[in-house]
Amino acid sequence: MSSRDWVSTSMPYAAPGDEAPDDMWAAEAAAKGRRGSQRIVHAGEVTAPAEVAELLGVPAGEPVVVRRRIMYLDDRPCELTDTYYPVDIARGTGLAGTSKIPGGAVKLLARMGHTGARIREDVQARVPDEEERKALGTGPGEPVLRLTRLTLDHADRPIQADMMTMPAAGRRLRYEIRIG
Repeated sequence: MSSRDWVSTSMPYAAPGDEAPDDMWAAEAAAKGRRGSQRIVHAGEVTAPAEVAELLGVPAGEPVVVRRRIMYLDDRPCELTDTYYPVDIARGTGLAGTSKIPGGAVKLLARMGHTGARIREDVQARVPDEEERKALGTGPGEPVLRLTRLTLDHADRPIQADMMTMPAAGRRLRYEIRIG
């Protein structure tokens, strides 16, 4: 890996620490001498796609709330992130709007009484569709990684499902698991 490659870890995004910065992504990038920003391209209620319905435990076709963002590293798109929430949790909250959420969505969820207790992540390598390829500026046939993260509360109820698509080149995913 070169010095311009990106090592991504999920841990800072999983828990609403009291000392968490208002924009975790910008802070993480700045700590590595880089510039991180994001653009919210859509937020609101949508019909749950089958994969999302299964993850959130709602019937396919039922409404869910989504926040669609493009993440930038040094002003270049580096990740497409769609975050889905059950409508009974997110309807009428900042999660359903296009404004930035101070401290992030995880902190807002915690303030609303929804704290994650368990996270399941799946990573899949694949060729992006044309829309993803254009948004990420990848070449034809260049693979992407699709990271799907499901956050469950203490009762094992799904409270958030993230679907992140990122170029595979120059990307390393790091997992740290604390036992005991």
